[in-house]
Amino acid sequence: MTDSRIPTARLGENGPEVGVQGLGCMGMSFAYGPPDAKESRATLERALELGVTLYDTADAYGAGDNERFLSPFFKAHRDEVVIATKFALWIPPEDPSRRIIRNDAPYIRQAVEASLKRLDVDVIDLYYMHRRDVDVPIEDTVGVMAELVREGKVKQLGLSEVTAAELRAAHAVHPIAAEQSEWSLFSRDIEAQVVPAASELGVTLVPYSPLGRGFLTGSFTDAAQDLGADDFRRTQPRFTGENAATNTALLEPIRAVARAHDATLGQTALAWVHQRSEAYDLPVVPIPGTRKPSRVEENTAAATVRLTEEELAVLDPIAAKVAGDRYADMRFASAGRE
Repeated sequence: MTDSRIPTARLGENGPEVGVQGLGCMGMSFAYGPPDAKESRATLERALELGVTLYDTADAYGAGDNERFLSPFFKAHRDEVVIATKFALWIPPEDPSRRIIRNDAPYIRQAVEASLKRLDVDVIDLYYMHRRDVDVPIEDTVGVMAELVREGKVKQLGLSEVTAAELRAAHAVHPIAAEQSEWSLFSRDIEAQVVPAASELGVTLVPYSPLGRGFLTGSFTDAAQDLGADDFRRTQPRFTGENAATNTALLEPIRAVARAHDATLGQTALAWVHQRSEAYDLPVVPIPGTRKPSRVEENTAAATVRLTEEELAVLDPIAAKVAGDRYADMRFASAGRE
């Protein structure tokens, strides 16, 4: 494994240059089984050595615990990292298992102050609306976010899981630097409208779960059987039962392409995501998550894997054959609103 740094890409038309691959930090304290703080800290440091500069978190990850965990790393490397966090998934104190989508002004202002405090920073580099509350006009929500920019609390604005129309309406209020949506060999619905809109507007795409929450790496085949009782993936329809069996078979063409490059399944899946940048003429900065230094080394190496047109054609039909929705509750995805 070499220590060569990954290339860079720009967030939006006027945002910072970041490593062309970021790091999703959610699993370091939430959703994917018991955390390992020591190994996660080593992963953060190794990622930075390899040129990863965009670090993604949210206030909803562990009810703020993820932001608190990342704070010492961010403070130690403040001039080297781009901090991305999010608001919109409110956790009722009486039921920590629930997530209520809120985009109203009082909540946004409360959320940004809380994130600034937990992160222990003066400004957030990239502030996302995590999910869309359809009862609040997006122009109003982005208007409040724009006020945070003018007040010096936030530098750049991002959206997550919005439709093309919502992205255009938001961008008309204030430039949007990044749109974060699920995008992988298993999840391609955003290609119909969202990605072309982002390309037209100069918005960077930040794909989350580019490895299908680990399924595309072959690390598990049925969440209900292979993962712990507290693992979030057990609740996602495509990862259990007959759906999981159907989707496991879809890994075979990825394996064939991987063998041709002496690459892993995950590297091949990530290489495909990276090459979406050329296919759609826009910056693409995937944020695969991991808690292991060896995995971040593997993932960043994918930035140099080049798939041929013939190999891309082999992989192209996979998404249409995937069984099961991304979420049990599809309110958390934009597809149903397009």
